[in-house]
Amino acid sequence: MTNIIENLRQQIRDTVEKSLVKSIHSGELPVIEIPCITVETPREKGHGDFSTNIAMQVTRQVRKSPGQTAEIIIRNLETEGTYIEKMECAGPGFINFYLRNDWLYDSIKLINREDSDFGRINIGNGQKVMVEFVSANPTGPLHMGNARGGALGDCIASVLQAAGYDVTREFYVNDAGNQIEKFGLSLEARYIQLLKGENAVAFPEDGYQGEDIIDHMKDYIAQNGDKLLETEAAERRRALVDFALPRNLERIRNGLKSYGIEYDIWFSEQSLYDSGELDETLKYLRDNGYTVEKDGAEWFKATDFGVEKDEVLVRNNGLPTYFVSDIAYHRNKFLKRKFDRVINLLGADHHGHAARMKAGVQALGVDPGKLDIVIFQLVRLYRNGEIAKMSKRTGRSISLTDLLEEVGRDAARFIFNTKASGSHLDFDLDLAVKQSNDNPVFYVQYAHARICSMLRLLESEGIIVPCVDEVELTLLSANEELELIKKLAEYPDEISIAAQTLEPSRLTRYVTDVASLFHSFYTVCRVKGEREELMKARLLLVDCTRTVIRNVLGILSISAPERM
Repeated sequence: MTNIIENLRQQIRDTVEKSLVKSIHSGELPVIEIPCITVETPREKGHGDFSTNIAMQVTRQVRKSPGQTAEIIIRNLETEGTYIEKMECAGPGFINFYLRNDWLYDSIKLINREDSDFGRINIGNGQKVMVEFVSANPTGPLHMGNARGGALGDCIASVLQAAGYDVTREFYVNDAGNQIEKFGLSLEARYIQLLKGENAVAFPEDGYQGEDIIDHMKDYIAQNGDKLLETEAAERRRALVDFALPRNLERIRNGLKSYGIEYDIWFSEQSLYDSGELDETLKYLRDNGYTVEKDGAEWFKATDFGVEKDEVLVRNNGLPTYFVSDIAYHRNKFLKRKFDRVINLLGADHHGHAARMKAGVQALGVDPGKLDIVIFQLVRLYRNGEIAKMSKRTGRSISLTDLLEEVGRDAARFIFNTKASGSHLDFDLDLAVKQSNDNPVFYVQYAHARICSMLRLLESEGIIVPCVDEVELTLLSANEELELIKKLAEYPDEISIAAQTLEPSRLTRYVTDVASLFHSFYTVCRVKGEREELMKARLLLVDCTRTVIRNVLGILSISAPERM
């Protein structure tokens, strides 16, 4: 549960702060208010392991050039008991720090000790967070937007858990309102058409055209015949929805489960109506002056909260809109269930909804900063270099189920997390199944399998991973060894940054870098055949690499195969 890199940064901050205090007491610097000391990793390796711009931060206070201030700080730095080997002033006043390799060797010890817990940290302190994602309309199969949102949302939840948050995964079931009415009308039309012929009734102009609607009605007729033909229309639609909706939800649940996603809660929109929470929310908004009557409808005064235009709450026909359901739903999240923070994942077509929803939350008396809305961009699928729109198997538009059948869960989840959520993603279906280094998930999994194969082979010859206390780690001095250790040590910090930015794509990039550095190490540094002490040190490094790759893939809910 240790963030090695952050500990190093903090050690440097503390050392610099002590130097500033000493410099003030000696009169080399005037009395100043010491600001927050920023410590970063230089972009160029030649500029040291870490760097700070503190000398530039205090220029106005000390009335010296940053270079002069940096030299004073360096002169008064006490490095005993730290990993700092040397410091130098660079450029306009940066202080660059070069560390002894001891920190790398201590990192190996830490990875070996923490094993499956390595990478887990505690910046969340048990804060209660809900991640709501996918939440697809239960009127049809899951599509590519749901597939990307699912991979992103689930990995965000896992990253937050690894960072010490108490995370709940939730699917919001839109089982009320217009889309359910439309679903019922679509089912009814197909039901009548199947029994009486296509010309017996017109299909609703904006109805759901999917083949699944026809399949549902074929199944209903096979089980129940034509008994609903003489039933009153509203009752008939209700019966057909009651038949088809649970089937759709079960398909969605099973599809997401096969994708590696299991929710803690499936929350029904209808329950907001049944419990009276929607009416309570409307009353609250009215009583607090957040509604206005316009054009026969009731509107939320979103403009009071800096949003460009107001939003309809209740239509002129008296029916509530999705937006009022969403406000009631967030009232339930924050005020009923007491989540400290809520994260919603929405497709690019919901971009305008983000500001309105934050305004709705603010109207409830909740800090809108507690609501994070992650907008993810579209996916374009390619096959044979051309945009793919149809499933090979069904000839219909490609669903999540089709994607998993074609490329598998691991490739889908990895590739969907290779780009930041706000970037468009081109998904090459041919590349996703290719067993080559061009395929990112294969490249990473192969590194893990190669390590496992090496360890099995050595074990068959009586050579096992040694106890860390038996190893002379200072023998690891080749550039390929040190760069690999440094990268392994960065994993907890990557978790920290990914949790703060809600960007799990950092982890796919990170683990790809680990695999690349391991392959470089494997090419240059022999394990078997070296003298025993060096072999032991390298064997331990190899095993630590296996641990880190496995841990990262575990966070992403991707398998770490031992054979390929």
